[in-house]
Amino acid sequence: MKIAIFSDIHGKILLPFKLVDLYQKETGNTIDFILQCGDMGAYPTIENLDKATIKHAQYDRDELGFHDDFTKKDPSIQSFLDQLKINMICVRGNHEDHDFLDQLENENPQSSMFPIDVYGKVFVCKSGFKQKLETENETLTFVGIGRIGDRKGRSEKRFIQDYERKAVKKLLTTKDIFDVLITHDKDDSSQRGYGMSEIRDVLDNIIFHYHFYGHTGEPFKQETDVNGITQSIKVKELEFNDTGILEKGCMVILTKENGEIDIEIVDQKLTNRMTKYNWKIQ
Repeated sequence: MKIAIFSDIHGKILLPFKLVDLYQKETGNTIDFILQCGDMGAYPTIENLDKATIKHAQYDRDELGFHDDFTKKDPSIQSFLDQLKINMICVRGNHEDHDFLDQLENENPQSSMFPIDVYGKVFVCKSGFKQKLETENETLTFVGIGRIGDRKGRSEKRFIQDYERKAVKKLLTTKDIFDVLITHDKDDSSQRGYGMSEIRDVLDNIIFHYHFYGHTGEPFKQETDVNGITQSIKVKELEFNDTGILEKGCMVILTKENGEIDIEIVDQKLTNRMTKYNWKIQ
């Protein structure tokens, strides 16, 4: 089983799929799923953009990619995604239309994840729920925790909500061991003054082999968590830099084979093939 991992795509919903397609063609390796660490930029209605997205969209239409490409069917995109046959499973970030996502989440009360796009290829997993991805020979177990933390007690929808806190608290009673934790925010042990305490609680009480997150703007980084067990990986945001290329560590491949997990940081020689100026026409 191979899974491609990205973070902070900010409307460029199609780009992870295109990078996976390129990776498969260049390496001959098959990717089974995509995991995405939030800030999808899931805004189906332009009127509901937040202030930051409005600002960036004035200079970069890619910010509106969910609205442009994933709310109404485009035959060429439909054909591409049908041939690729891969789903992307995401957690919520802070830059999403949470009213839209709340409605879909409420319409799927019995499911741990729910589809959000017109092609049925992009899913959001509910915070604090046990999840699994399966192929013929392997199963990956994971938990997602979306949105961001807040030390000021604010309840705006970009912050973790009370019902999600309850789900996380319930999860803390499990004795299960998981392969992966996917979050948007990081835990709150940093001295920089941000992070989510619920993520720290989960990492301190449940065994995860890997934790992937985005959001912070920091470079790619891999280190052992303070719990001494989990490998913590900051995935670089899937953003083009001033020269129009993607940064190191923006695409990570997780391989699980015979129960063992390995991590590959995709070389920039491959990701550089997709630039700010050509990725839509590749």
